[in-house]
Amino acid sequence: MPTRGVQRKRTSRRASSSTKRKPSRRKSVPERFATELVGRVGELKLDYAKREHRTIIAHSYFTTPWKLLPPIYLDDTGAAYTLLVNPSGGLVGGDHLSIDMNVEQDAHVLISSPSANRIYRTEGKASEQHVNIMVGPGAVLEWVPEHTIPFAGSRFRQTLHTTLAPGATLLLWDAVASGRIARGERWAFTDLENEIRVTTASGGSLLERYVLDSTTDLGAVGLAEEWNYVASLYVVNDATASEVWSGLESKIAAILDTRPREVLGGVSAAPIPGLAVKVLARTAPDLNAMLDALWAAARERLWNLPPVSLRKY
Repeated sequence: MPTRGVQRKRTSRRASSSTKRKPSRRKSVPERFATELVGRVGELKLDYAKREHRTIIAHSYFTTPWKLLPPIYLDDTGAAYTLLVNPSGGLVGGDHLSIDMNVEQDAHVLISSPSANRIYRTEGKASEQHVNIMVGPGAVLEWVPEHTIPFAGSRFRQTLHTTLAPGATLLLWDAVASGRIARGERWAFTDLENEIRVTTASGGSLLERYVLDSTTDLGAVGLAEEWNYVASLYVVNDATASEVWSGLESKIAAILDTRPREVLGGVSAAPIPGLAVKVLARTAPDLNAMLDALWAAARERLWNLPPVSLRKY
């Protein structure tokens, strides 16, 4: 009898405990993990840190459709070369992707992607991608993803905001195609919004923002209409001497003049310490060749480093 009594009490505790856990388990499921959002709301969080002579990913978190490949090391600088992968192939209406990145003091990170970012046709909500980056003191971030291709009838919103600590360096490349050019889909997307903001430690900022909407006067693309690719390059560092920027500006201006019929571009001093470059190109090979040349010039002038040869496979 005493034994049975103990057993009954234990059974009672288990039943009572089980009863209490069931409702709490249901309440603990965040709304953002609702079934209909899986694969449509993707988060990527990355923290980079320098350990001895190499930059590593100190912390990472991602949800579908983001996939993260381990960084590769292509030279003896210890820079972490990272490819951001979206294996779903592109964004459809209602997708909402985000990237939050922190590059700690003295780390060196290069971010790219294995292929173009495709934005598919939608008759409903726009696709969105929002990027927020913090670059620590003395750290270097080279942001050079492949270009974005907005399909005919697509809707896309992108923001790319970067905050720089004292002595941090940012090299940022952002490029957009006019559409699937081989299919005759030039400037045939429904609407496209893009915003780039770079803020320095002193509080100064650079802002590029454009809105293209085919249903309003905002649909006109002006001079860019006869070109197939539009790109921006920003190189920023608040500790670089003015003569270094002057020399790099002259070098970039000379590079932009090397393809007069294939590429049209200009370079000027940015409103914050650095340079702003705009590029129009006829073809993807023209665009990529120009990026390679501009990128190589910046790496040589700022860090005395050779050009990068990324292995995208």
